[in-house]
Amino acid sequence: MTHEFRYSVAELTPYIDWTYFLHAWKVPAESAEAVTLLSEAAQVLQVLGDSQVLNIRGLAGLFAAGSRGDDILITADDGTQVVVPCLRQQHTLPGRPCLCLADFIRPLEHGTAADRIGVFATSANYSPGHGHTADAYGQIMTQTLCDRLAEAAACRLHEVVRKTIWAYAPEENLTIQDLLRERNQGIRPAIGYPSLPDQSINFILSLLIGMDRIGISLTENGAMLPSASVSGLMIAHPEARYFTVGPIDGVQLSDYALRRGLPLQKVKRFLRGDF
Repeated sequence: MTHEFRYSVAELTPYIDWTYFLHAWKVPAESAEAVTLLSEAAQVLQVLGDSQVLNIRGLAGLFAAGSRGDDILITADDGTQVVVPCLRQQHTLPGRPCLCLADFIRPLEHGTAADRIGVFATSANYSPGHGHTADAYGQIMTQTLCDRLAEAAACRLHEVVRKTIWAYAPEENLTIQDLLRERNQGIRPAIGYPSLPDQSINFILSLLIGMDRIGISLTENGAMLPSASVSGLMIAHPEARYFTVGPIDGVQLSDYALRRGLPLQKVKRFLRGDF
């Protein structure tokens, strides 16, 4: 079952990670420029909230799942099974394992009850009123804040999933700063990020949760529109952690293309040089 959410700017503002906001502007956190920029951002957020020109929505689905090698097999609501191929690290520090997201999902060959996995998407869609104009600075500020609000929505949505929908951590009692520092159990690797670099996986996730329900469309390469959107998986394993796949060799690239069911050149385009 897929759950749909709507968020206000006021609800999500506490969940904004301002570190990434400043990074987007290439402004040092401990600077006078950062103080000014954050003050201006707070004013713009207030205007965006008051004018109700932002449509911030989220989707979260919970499904039976199992792993087979480096693939995650997910059972959709209609009983069909979809495969999310994953990539494995090939270069790590000495003594550390080469990780793959499938490692944190119970293997099917164990013959035990199916594991579970979450699939999510969030979006902050900016729809200014007729005749609205903004200078270049205002447009960039608004887009940057929309990006942060989409990420904040993912953080808030993940919290609700952990505590009530999936309820694998019902007694969780963490501050928002704890959440931003990723001190909760479980991870939510996002599409296009270091552990899930192939943005075409969005096509698979959309089959499961229907991203169009919250106004997200996909380009031919799997990029999301509006651009202030986030999608990915939710994994509950207590030892699950974020990692960077990094460059892969031609052998893994060919294997991945086979598991993805796509021509090698197309997969190369999706991975944008991560090999």
